[in-house]
Amino acid sequence: MDGINSIGPLQGGGMPRKAGPAFQQQGNGGVSFKEMMNGFLNDVNGLQQKADESIKKLASGEITDVHQVMTASEEAKVAFNMMMEIRNKVMDAYQEVLRIRL
Repeated sequence: MDGINSIGPLQGGGMPRKAGPAFQQQGNGGVSFKEMMNGFLNDVNGLQQKADESIKKLASGEITDVHQVMTASEEAKVAFNMMMEIRNKVMDAYQEVLRIRL
């Protein structure tokens, strides 16, 4: 039972310390929404390509560890699903703004 209690508290909270290009800030104090979304799309695309490459390597026999392929595939799937949820929320917000009458 000591295994669970030995895990220390999370440090920092919020964004990971080593974030992908989607979340790196510029010197002027911030990143535009467009740049953030472009970076996130590039990250998701990179994960999809990595998963595809690992599947091809598994099929050709270069990789024998199925767990490695499944991990890459699941990372790509989770990132894609998150991207779709963000898109849905942005579209909902846009539609809500269109409903506002001045």
